[in-house]
Amino acid sequence: MVTDPVRGGGDVFSALTTWDGWQRFVDAPDVRGRDVGERLWTMEEREDYHARFVVLRTPAMDAVSTAVRRLLLLNRGQKGGARRGLIISGPATTGKTTAMQQLGRTVELADRRRHPNPSSRLPVVFVTVPPSSTPKMLISEFARFLGLPAPRRMNQIQITNAVCGLLCELGTQLVLIDDVHLMETRSRVGAETADQLKYLGERIPATFVYSGIDVESSPLLTGVRGSQLAGRFKIVRNQPLRYGSTTDKQTWHELVRGMDSALRLRGHRPGTLVAHAAYLHARTGGRMGSLSHLVREAALVSLMDGTERITKKLLTQIELDTAAEQRSRASRSAALSPAPST
Repeated sequence: MVTDPVRGGGDVFSALTTWDGWQRFVDAPDVRGRDVGERLWTMEEREDYHARFVVLRTPAMDAVSTAVRRLLLLNRGQKGGARRGLIISGPATTGKTTAMQQLGRTVELADRRRHPNPSSRLPVVFVTVPPSSTPKMLISEFARFLGLPAPRRMNQIQITNAVCGLLCELGTQLVLIDDVHLMETRSRVGAETADQLKYLGERIPATFVYSGIDVESSPLLTGVRGSQLAGRFKIVRNQPLRYGSTTDKQTWHELVRGMDSALRLRGHRPGTLVAHAAYLHARTGGRMGSLSHLVREAALVSLMDGTERITKKLLTQIELDTAAEQRSRASRSAALSPAPST
């Protein structure tokens, strides 16, 4: 007998790695800014808007979406064995998790349009690999997403059978697994966890998408186990955006322009962020996570101090994550270093 997972109520936090949290994420309306001069738009609401802000589509997100659409069609006709999958790989803060979550949301909304009774279906599952994961810890993450009881007395096989049976019953099409780089496959436990992933891919008739930091250079794709995985998965690199060619600059400017037009600050002059596009790239290294952090925090600071506008001076005062600041300092230092004599 299948029972609905326990649902949270009110404003109780639910992680996206739970059924309730994922459904709330899918159901949440797209962020839409109201007219900046609207009096009924309270300061708290404007702060919430800029804290959440907009998600802009990058070339990597388009590449992931196209690849998965093709894989879903390809895997639909496969009746047995492991299906083809996708790995989203790249450095930290380049938007891999965001791309994966937006992909899952798009697939689930499309499935709802095709099926009038969504309560009997679960087209998308989203889980993350726990640190130092064992096979039982990994499958327990699936059980937690589904709201299945997984008491300690249940063994790995029992939990796996329950999870696979329910996902087949609910018509799951897409399984999203984040942070696969945390699996240390050079250890026995890590290798067994990777085997568990492979086994799930054979038991569940769905398309699997993994995401992780620089997966192609990790132990996950090495050795006998790694060669099997590499033979079934293609990789989409989610690299930092470049700022070299005319095309690179145009892509970056369009993304910055999208953020600029989404701002709802009473002192904002349209085009301000675009005028600082080169600085924003140098500061963030072309990483969408760092860019989003920088613009959102600057907007919130301007709301709090009453200026309601973003200037370059304000941007320079915003501290990013340590890695981003180290990259920015290294870039500035390289630019100031004298050219080698010939």
